[in-house]
Amino acid sequence: MTQRPSAAPRQPLFGTDGVRGVAGSFPLDIPTVTRLGAAIVRALPRAKAKLRPRILVGRDTRESGAWIERALARGAAFEGAIMESAGVIPTPAIAHLTAARGYDLGLVISASHNPFEDNGIKLFAGSGEKFGEAREQEVEGIVATRRYQAELDAWLETAEAGPAGHVARVEFTDEYLDHVRKMLPEPARIGGLRAAIDCANGSTSMAAPRLFDGFGIATKVIGATPDGRNINLGCGSTHPEKLAATVVEHKLDLGIAFDGDGDRAIFVSHHGKVVDGDAVLLLCALHRKALGMLPGDAIVATVMSNIGLELKLREHGIAMLRCPVGDKYVSEEMQKRGIALGGEQSGHIIFQEHLQTGDGLATALAVLRVMAETGRSLASLAGDLVTFPQVLVNVRVREKRPLDSDPEIAAVLKKVEQRLEQDGGQGRLLVRYSGTEPLLRIMLEGRNQDDIKAWADEIATAVKAKW
Repeated sequence: MTQRPSAAPRQPLFGTDGVRGVAGSFPLDIPTVTRLGAAIVRALPRAKAKLRPRILVGRDTRESGAWIERALARGAAFEGAIMESAGVIPTPAIAHLTAARGYDLGLVISASHNPFEDNGIKLFAGSGEKFGEAREQEVEGIVATRRYQAELDAWLETAEAGPAGHVARVEFTDEYLDHVRKMLPEPARIGGLRAAIDCANGSTSMAAPRLFDGFGIATKVIGATPDGRNINLGCGSTHPEKLAATVVEHKLDLGIAFDGDGDRAIFVSHHGKVVDGDAVLLLCALHRKALGMLPGDAIVATVMSNIGLELKLREHGIAMLRCPVGDKYVSEEMQKRGIALGGEQSGHIIFQEHLQTGDGLATALAVLRVMAETGRSLASLAGDLVTFPQVLVNVRVREKRPLDSDPEIAAVLKKVEQRLEQDGGQGRLLVRYSGTEPLLRIMLEGRNQDDIKAWADEIATAVKAKW
């Protein structure tokens, strides 16, 4: 029996990075995913012109990826789209190939750094750019239209719809890796470096070792045996502890950790110290400025980047512009202002000449290039960044209420802001909801680690008592 879409959802479908949730539950239940597959296609210019759009889809290693792909394909077939699957492949590969191969749409089934129970859908326009909010809202509007749902329901009951969507298989990994290799003008110069790589049991598990082997880099590979359920499990960019231990034990030059879908990278120095996206932005910005490759002497970062990065860049005559969290917002700001480099503290780094989205493999090559051309270790390069103490506390919430809706919570926030002003005025408080998880994120920067930790915990306690 066909599982039919239920009534129009009232919850929003899209967060800061596409659609995300627990696989099998709204918005990643089969009916909603099927509706999404149809609505996304209907919103495409080619579909509006009554032509058959071509879609490229890829996924990470989660066990739910295959059935989500089939549900998307079934919905897309309702609109007459042709869907091809690149299988397990990094997210940035789909961004590149969608544009390079002339697809009308690129889809990635992934929940990035989240546990295997979660999944998501990322959307790329024919240009290789992530969907902006206007296009996401258009898709949501189509999904919520009852008349459209009725048409889709009726079609799903017909023999023409079939039991599952058809997806043709294509192989593009080598083509993507060829594009990544262009990050290095002289590939041989990074040969001889010794690195550990952690693939998070995700979509870089085959691609990353192949890339580094081709450059003559001696690699120790961990987190590259995906089984559908171990993605990001104690490994990858959000769990660099094992990578750090591996680097120190084997006396390697550095470690590189990717997340589940390969669009970010976090590094570890030969001492075993974690090097985040802020340090990568700094070392890349300084190197590119020296080479005359930093248009406008400016970069884009998010509100989460440490104020120490902003101050150090300013010392070198480089401006840092801030935008909301999410690499699509970084990309939008970069394009609007003609900036070539941007990224996030979490490790999403965008090189405008390469892609309009983060790419962990490209970021790794960029860091290796700086090391090779400067003759400095990663520890030395990262040491240029002097950060302010920063604390990030996550509070799980049942619903995302306006922060000023509770007088007691508002009073605690105001009190902490006053303390920061009294402490020299260079600290920062940022309280925001995660766009991909049911979390309230509390970020504090200030002069004293113990003080800001106590203040962050005070806010968290107030929120937990109410929400």
